[in-house]
Amino acid sequence: MTDLDTQDIDQLKKTLRKEAKKKRAEAYRLLPNAADELCHRLFDSIELPKGAVVSAYWPLGDELDPMPLLNTLHAKGYRPVLPVMLGAGKPLIFKSWAPGDALEDAGFGTREPHADKEELEPDVLFVPLLAFDRAGYRLGYGGGFYDRTLDKLRAYKSVTAIGIAYAAQEMEAVIRGPYDQPLNCIVTEQEVIRLSSEA
Repeated sequence: MTDLDTQDIDQLKKTLRKEAKKKRAEAYRLLPNAADELCHRLFDSIELPKGAVVSAYWPLGDELDPMPLLNTLHAKGYRPVLPVMLGAGKPLIFKSWAPGDALEDAGFGTREPHADKEELEPDVLFVPLLAFDRAGYRLGYGGGFYDRTLDKLRAYKSVTAIGIAYAAQEMEAVIRGPYDQPLNCIVTEQEVIRLSSEA
């Protein structure tokens, strides 16, 4: 790992992303109930802070759908938010969301809350990923949005980052760069993988 420079890491990640996308697509095809199973497993295993601001993401393609989780969080009195992109190289911001809210097209197939929604900082972030390992690192899409966001938030507050994924997205070791932020916990349809005492 230490012998690799940033360019080598980026190239390796690009190769790994192709393989990871194939594995996720297969899991999506084979496990239509995974989102509900993950939701039940999470609430059976993890106690989130009461009334916490909790972020998830609008699902794209064959990503594991976080909407059952978001709906349950709202029903349990948590404050769900969805990410809003401000542009390349910038951290995400988060705006309030509730079931039934109209969303705006944000490009690339994703959707986000209207500009007039309240901006809130999450205490818990449910993070999308292409692959993960048991050291708590994730392979993302290459934009660095969540790494920048977690770095910014962790500089001045305690936040918990929980990766949500199909079990099939696990790999032995994710290639990591100097700016990659670790997860506190990973939840799949099969298990909860605890990586720190924060989750």
